[in-house]
Amino acid sequence: MRTASGVWRWRHNPLRRGTDLAEAWVALAAVLLIVLAGPLVGWFCGAFVDRALGDVAQVQRLHRHPTTATVIRALPARSAVPNPDGIADVIPRGRAAAHWTGADGSRHTGALSTVKRHDSPGDRLRIWTDDHGEIVTRPMTPSTARAHAILAGFGAATATAGVIVAGRRLVVWRLVRRRYVQIDRDWAEAGPDWGRTGTGS
Repeated sequence: MRTASGVWRWRHNPLRRGTDLAEAWVALAAVLLIVLAGPLVGWFCGAFVDRALGDVAQVQRLHRHPTTATVIRALPARSAVPNPDGIADVIPRGRAAAHWTGADGSRHTGALSTVKRHDSPGDRLRIWTDDHGEIVTRPMTPSTARAHAILAGFGAATATAGVIVAGRRLVVWRLVRRRYVQIDRDWAEAGPDWGRTGTGS
């Protein structure tokens, strides 16, 4: 913006070059694109991700069911299973063999991640299963889907601004190179007679 305002102030100066004017217009266009295009791209991206994740969350809520598993015995292995929403609100610290009944009435037995280091036989654990009784992560909540959409929109807007700034820098770099080429050409024309008597210098 300083470049654009500077060129506007001395737009009638005979020392102003064509590349100076072009650089000012590029700076102004970059600012307008960042202010207008950045938020617009961010909004469209965020809205798209929000709809997509909303559909995913709805499907998960339809096909994932809470149930209770009963611990048979504790297992020595330790593992950490990340929260499906990317937020570590509960970090499993142990494993246990357990049995449970799926939403379709089928009975299952398997190893589960647990919060406690040592689980006793008979302990009850809340788990999520699919329509066939297989263990799955809990369904995504609408608030989590919305948070991911907001982050996606913000990231898209930031990336758009970065691309615009990079494009402006590339154009300015090419303008500077053209400016130096013109200076070299002018110097080559004036250089041989520079300082000689009677050449008008």
